[in-house]
Amino acid sequence: MNCTEANEKAISWLQGNVDEQRLIHSLGCAQEAAKFAQMFGLDEKKAYVAGLLHDCAKCLEFEKLFEIAQTLNLDEKELTNKKVLHAPVSAYLASSEFGITDTEILSAIRWHTLGKLEMTLLEKIVFLADKIEPNTRDLEFREKALLFIKNEENKEYGLDRAILLCYKETIKSLVARNLKIHQSTIDIYNSMLK
Repeated sequence: MNCTEANEKAISWLQGNVDEQRLIHSLGCAQEAAKFAQMFGLDEKKAYVAGLLHDCAKCLEFEKLFEIAQTLNLDEKELTNKKVLHAPVSAYLASSEFGITDTEILSAIRWHTLGKLEMTLLEKIVFLADKIEPNTRDLEFREKALLFIKNEENKEYGLDRAILLCYKETIKSLVARNLKIHQSTIDIYNSMLK
């Protein structure tokens, strides 16, 4: 199956398994990830697929999400947090439903929500694309993040600064809503400050 056929199959599957808003977001994330991949000299098709499938488990009923997650060797904090649980399950579905075997794609999907220390360039791209795609995300925040990439001579440093901005906003939002902050979010934030 070529990339076009795989993307068409994925879009068709998403149309039947996620709500319209999530489909619009997934398409925006895929397009944004492909643009970033081109900018950074990565494979645009891989970035597009990762962006397209990053939230494929997002609309599963919690019981099904949790059932799959329990088979994935996740830490206890991930297992009890519905907001982040869809990411590893989406990577699982990308593999089991769509036959994705590329470990870079699967890892980018796996880490698009929490991120991790020492993310690869593709992981960073999908992480940021998810937070700032233009279809469903705040356009003012998007422009702030993109300014880092546009204005830095070292584009990867600009990408890191845009990601750090995302972590700052996530932490502020979680604190404002009296929600727990996953330890890895704090660790990544502290690491990126260096």
